[in-house]
Amino acid sequence: MSEHEQFFRQVEKVANSAVLHGSESLRKLLRYLAHQAIAHPGTPLKEYQIATEEFGRPPDFDPAVDSMVRVQAGRLRAKLAEYYAGEGADDPIRIELAKGAYALSFHHRQPGEPHPEVDRALGHEAHPPVRPALPRAWLVTTVTLSILLAASLIALFVTNRETSVAGALNEEAAPASLQVFWKPFLHGPDEPWVVFSNAAFFGRPETGIRYYNPARDPADAVWDHYTGVGEVLAVHNLDQVFSALHRNLRVKRGSLFSLDDAKNNALIFVGSPSENLTLLEIPGSREFVFRRMDSGPRKGDLAVANVHPQAGESEFYLASPSSATLSEDYAVVAFVPGLNPDRSEMIIAGTTTFGTQGAVEYVCRPDSLAELLLRLSASSSSDVKPFEALVRVKITKGVPVETELVSVRKLAK
Repeated sequence: MSEHEQFFRQVEKVANSAVLHGSESLRKLLRYLAHQAIAHPGTPLKEYQIATEEFGRPPDFDPAVDSMVRVQAGRLRAKLAEYYAGEGADDPIRIELAKGAYALSFHHRQPGEPHPEVDRALGHEAHPPVRPALPRAWLVTTVTLSILLAASLIALFVTNRETSVAGALNEEAAPASLQVFWKPFLHGPDEPWVVFSNAAFFGRPETGIRYYNPARDPADAVWDHYTGVGEVLAVHNLDQVFSALHRNLRVKRGSLFSLDDAKNNALIFVGSPSENLTLLEIPGSREFVFRRMDSGPRKGDLAVANVHPQAGESEFYLASPSSATLSEDYAVVAFVPGLNPDRSEMIIAGTTTFGTQGAVEYVCRPDSLAELLLRLSASSSSDVKPFEALVRVKITKGVPVETELVSVRKLAK
C-alpha cells in the first residue's frame, strides 16, 4: 500500500470515528483538506478557496465578514486532538492541522511517541525544557506566593463578576428549571446555533440610513452590519446560561444563515421575522405570528397576531405607539419542529429589540422558567413538548424591567 493510500485510509478512519459522528460539515472539511494536502503538497490554502469550493459560499464571500472557515477549522483542530487523545491514541499515522493555516500534515508515529497536537490542546509541553533546580527554601516560598496570588485573583474575579440574569447561576448545579427547559439543546452532537437578526439597510450612517426597499434600492448597496442592542444583550444572556449548563454556543447573524444550516443544527433564533428574514423560509410559529397591521390607527405597525384567541385574549398585541415613549412590547417564545426532526428549534422574538431582550431574559431566569414549565406540565421527568407562548414586556428607558406570561399554546407534534 502506498503512503498516500495509508494517509487516505487514516482520514477515513478519523472521519468515521465517534468523535466526528454526526458532524458532517467537519467530516467534509477533513476530507477536503486531506485531498488538497495530498494532491497539491506545499500549496497554501486560503479561506476564500475553502469557503467557495467546499462550503458553497457565493463568489462575493468575504473572510473579513464571515468567519465560518476559521470557526470550522478550529473545531476540526480540537476534534483531531480529542480523537488522538482517545480512540486514536495508538494509530500509527497522526493527522495535524496547525494553527493559523489550513494545510493538513501527516506523520508516522513511533510507539510511545507523544502527539504535539494533543499535548498543546491539553495544555502540556511535548518536550518540556530542562530548568535548573531551585533551592528548597526558594521553592517553598515560590509555591506559597503562587498559591496566595491565585487565591487573590480568584477572589478578585468573584467580587467583580458582572451581575446579570445568569450571574447567580451555580455552574456546578444549574437550577432544575434551566436544565429541563434547555434539555433539547444540550445533548446533540454539535453545539446549538444562535441566529440573531440583522436587518438589511440602505445608505450610510454619515449620509442617512433606512430599511432596504427591494422595489427601489439596488441590491449591491445593502448594508447588513447592524443589529439591535436587545439582540446583543440577549445573546450574552444565552451564553451565560449555556455556560452554566456546560454547553457551548455558536453565534451567526441571520443574513449569513442558510437552509442547509437549518437542516443540520439545533437552532435558537433571536429577533423577529421582520428583521430575521430567515424565519420566513423555515417552519415558524403558527399560533402567535408576526403581522403588519393593514388597517386602523396602527396601520403598518408590526403586531403579534393571535390566530386562535381564547376567552379574554386579544386578536392583536402591539408595542407602544411610535409616537409615544416605548413602555410595553410583546414577544413570542416558541419551541417548534424544525426542518430536521432530529434537531430542535427555538424562536425568541419581540416586535422591538427590547421585547426580544425581555423574552430572552424570561427564558434565562429560573423563576420565570418554572412558571412556564408549570403551564406546560413539564418536569424533570418529562421533556418539554412543542409550544408557543406570548410574553408581555414592560420597558423603562430602553430597559426591560418586567415580563409577564400572557398565554401558552401546546402544539401537536
